[in-house]
This record gives sequence, C-alpha cells and structure tokens, in this order.
Amino acid sequence: MRVVDIIRKKRDGGELSKAEIEFMVAGYTRDEIPDYQVSSWLMALLVKGMSGAELAALTEAMLNSGEVLDLSEIPGRKVDKHSTGGVGDKTSLVLAPVAAAGGLKVPMISGRGLGHTGGTLDKLESIPGFNVNLSLDEFRSMLHECGCSLIGQTKEIAPADKKLYALRDVTGTVESPNLICASIMSKKLAEGIDALVLDVKTGSGAFMKKEEDAVHLAKLMVETGERMGKRTLALITDMDQPLGNCVGNALEVIECVQVLKGGGPEDLRQLCLELCGWMFYLGERTATVEEGRALATRIIEDGSGLEKFKEIVRLQGGDPAAVDDVSRLPQAQHTMELRSKHTGFVAAIACEQVGTATVVLGGGRERKEDDVDPAVGLVLHKKVGDAVAEGESLATIHYNSDARLDEAIALLEGAYRITNTARYMPQPLVRRVIAGATSAAAAGENSEGTTRAETSWPY
Repeated sequence: MRVVDIIRKKRDGGELSKAEIEFMVAGYTRDEIPDYQVSSWLMALLVKGMSGAELAALTEAMLNSGEVLDLSEIPGRKVDKHSTGGVGDKTSLVLAPVAAAGGLKVPMISGRGLGHTGGTLDKLESIPGFNVNLSLDEFRSMLHECGCSLIGQTKEIAPADKKLYALRDVTGTVESPNLICASIMSKKLAEGIDALVLDVKTGSGAFMKKEEDAVHLAKLMVETGERMGKRTLALITDMDQPLGNCVGNALEVIECVQVLKGGGPEDLRQLCLELCGWMFYLGERTATVEEGRALATRIIEDGSGLEKFKEIVRLQGGDPAAVDDVSRLPQAQHTMELRSKHTGFVAAIACEQVGTATVVLGGGRERKEDDVDPAVGLVLHKKVGDAVAEGESLATIHYNSDARLDEAIALLEGAYRITNTARYMPQPLVRRVIAGATSAAAAGENSEGTTRAETSWPY
C-alpha cells in the first residue's frame, strides 16, 4: 500500500478498507508515516465523512495500537461511564463508588480539564495525596480489592489516540464527530469493559452546542460500541447551565461528598441516580433501569457509597479523613460575593463563560502544561428560573490572587441574564436517550429491526 493512494481515495469520496485504515494508524504510531501525510488524511476524513464500517475499523485500529485490558479473571460485570465534558460536571466521583458498592466493577480511566471544562483527574488530585498515576497492575489490583479505580490514561492504552489527537489539535480536525467518536471509544473499550454509559452534553457549556450535533455524536458512539460487542447507551444531557452549584476542583469534591451523604443540589443528585441506574441495568445488576435507580438511592441512603469512596481514596494514597472533614481539602484565601445589579428572574446563564471565569482564577488550564489551583472556583447561588433581588448574591468567588480577578468578575457578570418578565424554566436535565439494540427495550421504545432507539426522558 501507498499512503498517497489512501489519501486520494478518501479525498475522492471512496470508502477505505479495514486494511487501509489499519495501515495508516499502525504506520503513524510507529513513526513510519510523516505528520504532513496523516494531516492530509485526517482532513479528508473530516471533509468526506466516514461510513459505519470505516469508523469501526478506525476505532479498532486505535484500540489495538496498545494494550487492551483483559479483566476476565476479575469476577463481575465491568461497566464505565464517559462524559463529553462540561462545567461543574462531577458525576464520576459519585457514580464510581456507588456502582462499585452495588456490585459492579468500575475500571474508570479519565482525563484532565482543558479549556472551559473540568477534568475528573484534577478534581481527584485536590484530595491530599490522591494518586491517579497507577500502573495497570496496580489498577487491576484495586479492581480486585474494592471493585473500582480511577486513573489517568497510561502510555500502554491507545497510544495511537494520544498521537493522533495531538496532530488533530493543530490541524483543524478536532471537531470531526467521527474522529471524536474513535478517540473516546478506543480508550474506553481498551479498559476491558462489558458495558458503557455515555453522558453527551449539549448547550452553551458543552463542546456540542447544538442538540442535533450531540445526538449525532451519541449515535456514532452507541453504534460503534455495539459493533464492538459492548452494551452501550447514551444520555443527551443539559449543559446550558453548570451542573450543581460548585465549579472548581476542591469545591466540586465537597459537592460530591454532599451527594454521597444524601444531600447536594437536586440536579446533580438526580443525574447521578439516572446514570447509575443505567449502569446497573447494562451491567445486569438489576432487571430494569427503575430498579437500578432505586438501588443507587439505597446505596447513598445507607452510607455504603460514601464508605466505598473513602476506600478508593485510601487505596489510591489519598487522605480519607478529608472526606469526613472537607475543611482538610484545599481552601482559597479569599472570597467575595458577586451581587445582582437588577431585580427579576435568571433567564439564562452563559455556561461557557462561567467555566472560563474559573480558568481565569487558576482553576483550569488554557494550555495542557498549565498548573491548576485546586482551591479556587465559584459557588452559584442563583440558577435559571430563580428569582433574584437587587443586591442579592448571585455567586461566591473563591480566589487566591487579585491578578485576574477583575477579568473573572466581568465574565461572571456577563454570564447572567436577568429579566423582569415571567419566570424562565430550565431545559430538561436529560433531554433524550440513545439506546443500542441491547438496551432499547429498557429505553421505552420498540426497536425491532433497528440497531438503536431514541426516546425522550422527562424531568
């Protein structure tokens, strides 16, 4: 095979064979094909699109570029959750211990925050001593011992993805839904899972601003997972405002502990129960999603989810006392109140600006090499639909430096739209469910003769 022939074939709208795709991925991973040729190939894939067979072949080639974990010696169904990212999106810290306490094995390989979105690893590292850089042997050992481990991507997992993503980032090909799908699914399928629940965000704080784009990506990922023999389902969830009330790493850990103790914001708690219900169902722990939600509720109410979280923290080198006493988590030196200049109702919150304000304070990265201040962030007191009076606090800003405080304040002030007209209602928390063939019946839709089903989900 010749690289230039493969590029021309795709450029002209042809369908690449599995062998051609494997040739490109393997050659680039081994440094046998130069960046400029792979850049051209990626652009052809973005412009011309990919068939289902091509996408499956690309995902499989990226998956097999490194180690695919074999967890068959560990008893129990292995189920993970992946989110496409948003502002205040902290559900993994609740889902992982609750699912493990309920009998599932949860091999969760997560990422860091970049841009306006937060990352699970950064939140976990705000817990003193918590180590997300376990070896794969240590990862397996934890799954044996407590049923869950939360780590970052190792060099053995999907190395082709890491290399291709770095190239996509500088060649204008990040936005391709097919390439996003292959990137996410190659890493998740390498975990050795049996089932996967996808949380695909849409709205002003998501990467997929338009719901139809989020649905398209969700369908691609569900179909790819099903083609690879994994039970796969996606929820399209709202990111037109931050999830929960806290944005910032240590603050979000505190909010997750509140949920595990039976409290916390209603939207965060309900989304965690919904996602966990699907994890229990796809993992064959319960016969229905409703039973899965009920099981998750009981695990939180009896405290076993909180105890499992403390066990995970302890086994990964963290301080479990910080879960019981959250004052042991990093705290900002200063706070200030952002007060409303108007009386009325919160009509909208520009969610991405809230995330960017947190980054400006030091709570996120503008570049991958940036350090993160775990203590800074925001606590929102008003969300969409809430009444507010002039002078009332919209949010509390937690900060350590005055250097960019004014910029963060301006972003946060601009994020709130307050009107004096009728009360606005927020979007439904879960907008749609995209189910694979193996889970379509539970999604409430007769899917005979289809590979997936869609349904609305009321909240």
